[in-house]
Amino acid sequence: MLEAFGGVRGMVDTTVPGLVFVLVFTIRHSIAVSALAALGLSLALAITRLARKETLKHAFSGVFGVAFGAFFAMLSGNAKNFYLPGMLYTLGLAVAYVISALLRFPLIGVLLGPILRENLSWRTRNPGRFRAYTKSTWAWGIILLAKSAILFPLYWWGNATQLGWVKVALGIPPFLLAVYLTWIFLAKAPPPIDVIAEMEAEEAAEKAERDATDADEASVR
Repeated sequence: MLEAFGGVRGMVDTTVPGLVFVLVFTIRHSIAVSALAALGLSLALAITRLARKETLKHAFSGVFGVAFGAFFAMLSGNAKNFYLPGMLYTLGLAVAYVISALLRFPLIGVLLGPILRENLSWRTRNPGRFRAYTKSTWAWGIILLAKSAILFPLYWWGNATQLGWVKVALGIPPFLLAVYLTWIFLAKAPPPIDVIAEMEAEEAAEKAERDATDADEASVR
């Protein structure tokens, strides 16, 4: 379950550059130096993943996130804007989770369905998992909304150092809580329906039927 959401390396790729930014800014009080240090580390993490032939999704998302943050911070001259793109992304993701749950198309099910080989079968054939995915989606939405409710007031009324340290502190724990709740809900739900195995079985049966037909036609000849 943890690996499905990026795993430990994904948390490192998306959290440590922000830690480096606030640490360097606390010491040097230089937006440019702090931004370049964070961006350099993010690029180093991506290059390390590339050298190890690991998935680059989280590494590159971290690079782009840090690059956008560094651009906005240096352009505006406000260190707090380094964190703004990530904060807006978190808020947008929270809204997406809530809306998808309200529309009865829970986003967690959409994300995990292909990984668990059930695709969207839970929507029509597995009501227990549908309820579990809905609860999980609500959990992610509420946790991310709560995180945004803490960070945005600091962005408006706090200073860059306060915002940075609180954002780093809220990087991993809410994520782990959401993953844990998702695991709890799914552990109590019925097992997934392996629609991939069903399709493979159907294809194998059709192939066997075609082979049998070809064999019958060959024997007649």
